[in-house]
Amino acid sequence: MCEHTPADEMDGIGIAKGEDRSVRTFGCEAILFDLDGELVDSTAVVVRTWRDWARDRGLDAERILEIAHGRPAAETVRLFAPHLDADSEARELERMEAENLDCVLEVDGARELLSALPADGWTVVTSGTRALASKRMEHVGLPLPERFVSADDVENGKPHPEAYLRGAEILGVHPEACVVVEDAPSGVSSARSAGMRVVAVATTYRQDDLGEADAVASSLTKIRAIPRSESRTGGGPRFELGVTG
Repeated sequence: MCEHTPADEMDGIGIAKGEDRSVRTFGCEAILFDLDGELVDSTAVVVRTWRDWARDRGLDAERILEIAHGRPAAETVRLFAPHLDADSEARELERMEAENLDCVLEVDGARELLSALPADGWTVVTSGTRALASKRMEHVGLPLPERFVSADDVENGKPHPEAYLRGAEILGVHPEACVVVEDAPSGVSSARSAGMRVVAVATTYRQDDLGEADAVASSLTKIRAIPRSESRTGGGPRFELGVTG
């Protein structure tokens, strides 16, 4: 059975009724999104997959789930089952997840946020494979970025900075001019190590676990991107990212 927690009742874009209306803003040239937890909610599928996989191999699923989110599957397998072929097991985990898309949902606010950005101003940096990321985004009807950064493209997964540095590279932007939207401590650490600013979304982890981020939003609906057309001629940041509580 799939469960989805409804978003807060909204009073305009990115501001919840009764909440503090103070907004933190970040000027940037590009926005890099993690996928799961930010743009799509695949929690039910991921949890069920890891539990089934762990049960069949006599492993402790709850210990695995404590750290699996935001990490490449092969890396998690190596940590908990070094006796197994990590790449082969990761392919099996991907197959299991790809066959269970019914419980993958669009995160509230994802469509509105992406629609405010030009195609060359954002990308997705995910610890999953490109094939799985594409299937999930297509399933919920979100636009796909022109180029992904996925587990297929890097040697080192999050919290190593390689993935986010690669994201800045494919967009042709300096790392310090990027803002990352993340929900996992490993992803926040990855982006910070890459020299980027980070807006964390406290949908998967508690706010206390995301303290390394520059700002924390309670949901994606509290983040608003405003393109600055004058930046093309007069300099200055291409976007302003506003974060409300």
